[in-house]
Amino acid sequence: MYSDKKNILQLASLLIEHGISNVVFCPGSRNAPIVHTLANHSFFNCHSVTDERSAGFFALGLALHGGKPAAICCTSGTALLNIHPAVAEAFYQEVPLVVISADRPTAWIGQMDGQTLPQPGVFGSLVKKSVHLPEIHTEQDEWYCNRLINEALLELNHHGKGPVHINVPISEPLYQFTTPELPKVRVITRYQGLNVYDRKYDDLIERLNKYSKRMVIAGQMSLIYLFEKKICKLLYKHFVWLSEHIGNRIVPGLPIKNFDAILYASTEEEREKLTPEIVITYGGHVVSKRLKEFLRKHPPKEHWHVSLKGEVVDLFGCLTTVIEMDPFEFLEKIAYLLENKQVEYPKAWEYKSKNIPEPVFVYSEMAAIGQLLHSLPEESALHLGNSSAVRYAQLYSIPNSVEVCCNRGTSGIEGSLSTAIGYASASRKLNFIVIGDLSFFYDMNALWNKYSHNNLRILLLNNEGGEIFQSIPGFEVNERTRRFVTAPHQTSASGWAKERGFSYLAVHDNEELETAMRTFTQTEQPTEFPILVEVFTDKTEDIRLLKEYYHGLKNKS
Repeated sequence: MYSDKKNILQLASLLIEHGISNVVFCPGSRNAPIVHTLANHSFFNCHSVTDERSAGFFALGLALHGGKPAAICCTSGTALLNIHPAVAEAFYQEVPLVVISADRPTAWIGQMDGQTLPQPGVFGSLVKKSVHLPEIHTEQDEWYCNRLINEALLELNHHGKGPVHINVPISEPLYQFTTPELPKVRVITRYQGLNVYDRKYDDLIERLNKYSKRMVIAGQMSLIYLFEKKICKLLYKHFVWLSEHIGNRIVPGLPIKNFDAILYASTEEEREKLTPEIVITYGGHVVSKRLKEFLRKHPPKEHWHVSLKGEVVDLFGCLTTVIEMDPFEFLEKIAYLLENKQVEYPKAWEYKSKNIPEPVFVYSEMAAIGQLLHSLPEESALHLGNSSAVRYAQLYSIPNSVEVCCNRGTSGIEGSLSTAIGYASASRKLNFIVIGDLSFFYDMNALWNKYSHNNLRILLLNNEGGEIFQSIPGFEVNERTRRFVTAPHQTSASGWAKERGFSYLAVHDNEELETAMRTFTQTEQPTEFPILVEVFTDKTEDIRLLKEYYHGLKNKS
């Protein structure tokens, strides 16, 4: 029987899955549940050494013999500090050593409780990875704990070998051993490169070919990648390709971009049919919250993330494989290894996509964005502010030749305007910025500098507050609270724009919008000054129209 502590059960199962069998135990009570669980499983080859300083070096010797990782497990407090010399030696000698430290619950650290000190991160830069496990009470705790342990163990051999530290808080009672068997756990594996002539990659290709419902999601990337026509033909038919505007041109063909509306319009039964068996991701952030919720609720059997860094990015909570290589090189290599068979899954998505027309709104923020996107000149650059702007832009199609930029690294509102103006100052293209009022006024000093040229055009959506916060489900609060959450104001950019040398146009209705947009997007005759168009809308009406649109999608479905 094993400990009833779920973080210990996850740790034990993952040590087995990652092939770490040599374990050195130091005596103590706080680590007793870990000791009992590992010592009573036949996989582990256990050793007992009383002095932690000696035990650390003993474990180092075990790892040196054969090069396989070894683990050392100690109790809480100064016991952990005594392993520091061995950790330093393992780091500089590049030896894969797993330090497992039991710990008191976080609430008791620094409260004069016995054998307590701040253990997380105690080894500083002398370990390749340090993780502090949660005590598991919910499914999310379990997912997080599993991910942390996988991350730590994967780092033992990532870009050179070295030690890692796993800190395990354990609440009392300590001695409850009621679990009859270890749980089956998710194991994350990492492939560094993809040599198709190496047989160890055969299983990867076999797994890929066994699935018929395959999806690729391309996240944000600020580039254009031109696949060869032959590669496009080999790849495209095998997958559903999803990407947003911020993904730019990085898929071998035309991706489905209105997937957010597709998911909203689909019934639960239809969503089951749209659920992939495997998802492959590359690139950066994905804006759509609905897509994230869909794949978290309907997880694929496998999720592969492909990136040059080889980082663990578990966006949907079901990551199984990390492939450390250039994603385009990966796609081009697998193109020749995919079995040539009829795949119906992409057609289901394509059918849904074609049956969702672009929306037509009366005068509103969405209408203003739609008019601009439909009028964008070829080869221009589009900069999207965070929050409403980047989401509403996804409702419309744009020319493939338009480059799309957005600060989605952290998705904050600060600096959106400054980033776009910096980009435009170095660009010869026309640069269009779509930005909300809070983002604009927060970063208004971006116009203070002297780098706003006549290739810069700003579409400011001013509905006098943070409209998107009010569209969050459950946001039913009193006016006092709303004032602090949505930051209502009665500010216009008119004076600031004119003082900074912009041509300024104010828009209050659809007729003014159409007139302003002709000036805003015209390319035949270069303007002398940068242009700022300020579109004034009613936030309550914007929300109503958007809800009406989505309600109509659902009814149509």
